[in-house]
Amino acid sequence: MVQELRNIAREVLPNGLTIITEEMQHIRSVSIGIWIKSGSRDEDPQWNGISHFVEHMVFKGTKSRTAEAIAKQVDSIGGNMDAFTAKECICFNIKVLDDHLPIAMDVLSDVVLNPVFDVKDIGRERGVILEEIKMDEDNPDYLVHEIFTQNFWKDHPLGKPILGTKETVRRFEQPILLDYYGQRFNPSNMIVSAAGHINHKEFVDLVIERFQHLKPMKNGYHTAPPKINPRIILRNKKALEQVQICVGLPAYPINHEKRFSSYILNTILGGGMSSRLFQKVREQQGLVYAIYSDLNPFRDTGCLSIYAGTSRESAPKVVQSIVAELRNLKTDPVHDEELRRAKDQLKGSLMLSLESSTSRMSNLARQEMYFDHFAGLDELIDKIEAVTAEDLRNIADEFFKKDLIAVTVLGNLNGLRISRDQLAC
Repeated sequence: MVQELRNIAREVLPNGLTIITEEMQHIRSVSIGIWIKSGSRDEDPQWNGISHFVEHMVFKGTKSRTAEAIAKQVDSIGGNMDAFTAKECICFNIKVLDDHLPIAMDVLSDVVLNPVFDVKDIGRERGVILEEIKMDEDNPDYLVHEIFTQNFWKDHPLGKPILGTKETVRRFEQPILLDYYGQRFNPSNMIVSAAGHINHKEFVDLVIERFQHLKPMKNGYHTAPPKINPRIILRNKKALEQVQICVGLPAYPINHEKRFSSYILNTILGGGMSSRLFQKVREQQGLVYAIYSDLNPFRDTGCLSIYAGTSRESAPKVVQSIVAELRNLKTDPVHDEELRRAKDQLKGSLMLSLESSTSRMSNLARQEMYFDHFAGLDELIDKIEAVTAEDLRNIADEFFKKDLIAVTVLGNLNGLRISRDQLAC
């Protein structure tokens, strides 16, 4: 089964593996990604963090290469190999010059398909990840978001940290890792995507050579949608100079038909230096150094979060100012000039983000995971252009309600209080 769209081609092997490529003949690089279609939200709570642990472990050696040999071979071709774990996927990727595509495919597939999970390496990597957890806990910006997320999706795997906890990471042993790997790293749960100076048929042949031996398996790892808990959490941490604030609301899932309206709304609210939050709270009032809003959409839910760092004395005023901006988006229509600027900003960042082979490769895989067809740039721009001021107001009316707002405040609070009534918008 082969589908063609412009220079994008998609093929599904008999064992269930999906291959997608985009030919970009004007560049010399090729980026390849091997994607696992389940992430930290699909873990059993007692093994929270295992996806991230396995992502680390595959680089520690395969049946035919040591960790050092892997690193040397990638460096010898000037390649850049990386990996990451997210809430809903794991990705292993490499970027090389087109001449080195066969070697790159050989190394990347070897890492993903033939890891050994040596017991000594597991012990060492456990120590590395425990240090990574401590490092993140020392970062106030990260910590306030983590506390917010754990409470917003309380008692659901989506609210658990991607890295896991010190308790869960200490429990990871070889049999558990092998069991998880055997279940998740199967062809129906994988996408191989590539973009750059590439020929689709030649690339498919490279993939078939390395992946066709995998046995088909059923992929049934997706957890139920989470319930949202809009709580007010005040966490005292006296060592912090600043008070960290995270305000969040429900938002649309990643493939919702109104998602483009929510992108525009987020841009206007806190997506850059011309945004309302930046201009009002930082530039006009001088209450913060950093303030921004962010959309985090997932397959069945989403969150719009607003972050600010400020002093203990200014914290209530910052929360008040954030709520005021939410209220304004409900009561006053967005002017044409501001809507035009937000659309142009979004289109510009979208076009710039798709200039590299790596971002194109990622875009292919994400569209495959979440959408039923591949949207080209023209289609995306048309959807952005179609958003009206009325659309924005409807979203604000739907989500900007005091009973849906969650707030997490972290720092030397010294008796600071925030009530639900202060969130009325």
